Order: sequence, then structure tokens, then C-alpha cells
Amino acid sequence: MFKSSLDILEQFKQVLCALSKNHYSQPCTILSDVSIGQHTRHVIELYLCLIQGYDEAVISYDRRARDPRIEEDLLFALEQLDHIQKHLEKPNKPINLIYELCGEENSMESNYHREVMYNLEHAIHHQALIKIGINHFSDIDLPESFGVAPSTIQYRNQCAQ
Repeated sequence: MFKSSLDILEQFKQVLCALSKNHYSQPCTILSDVSIGQHTRHVIELYLCLIQGYDEAVISYDRRARDPRIEEDLLFALEQLDHIQKHLEKPNKPINLIYELCGEENSMESNYHREVMYNLEHAIHHQALIKIGINHFSDIDLPESFGVAPSTIQYRNQCAQ
């Protein structure tokens, strides 16, 4: 699980490094005028919530920072991805997940490893959207696996045999 997460984050960094700073922060009509940077910020902030909430074992993705610097400054976003890679791997433990639904605060029990898996799947989902934006802006050669779940890659490989 951690290896897959770290690999996905590394691939994310490599793709973002190939992107121009202008394309990173420019709204994209095909993405409902949301930028690649905004999708990246969303992924980064959920991972940061998880890492920062680990010690107290309380996480609220709804109360994340929403730091515009991540969506505007490509180098800063890459630094944040490095930080996540360095601090993600931790022992499993119970986590209290706080969320708002219909105007009410709720909580549910989870655990750290389950939330790492959630963030991995969430990151892949946003990478698939980012892939659409990148293909709209440029002709960067993206890895076939960018924005594709590991289980889908495994299934495709089995079908090809």
C-alpha cells in the first residue's frame, strides 16, 4: 500500500515537472474552468490532513487549509508532494474521521491504513482528470498508467495475455 502510494506520488511529480508553470495554474475549460493546480492542491491537502492528524488520531478533510499557493506555485506543490512522500509511511492505528453532512458534524471510526488507501484512490481519480487537462493544453507524453488504478492496470495486463 505504501509503495503504491509513493510510486503514484512520484509519478505525479514527474508529470507535473513536465508541465509549464502557466499550464499548471491556468483554468481549463474542459475541466469546468478548474486548473490542474487546483486538482493538485486538492490531492495534496487531503494527504496533508491525514499526515497532520495522525498524532491526535483525528482527521477532517472538510477543514483542510485550501492554500492557494499550492494551486498557483508549481515548485511549492512539488515540495509538498516531497513532504508527503517522506512522512506518509506510519504504523496503522485507529483514526476518528470528522465530516460534515447536511449541516451536521459527524464522526466515524477508521484507521490510518484505510485512509492512506482512500487518499491513493482519490489521487488516482484526480490524476485522471488532470490527464484530460494536460492533453487539452499540450502534447506531453504521459505514462499510460497516469490516472489509472493499479487494479485496472493489473486487469488489463491479464486480458492481454
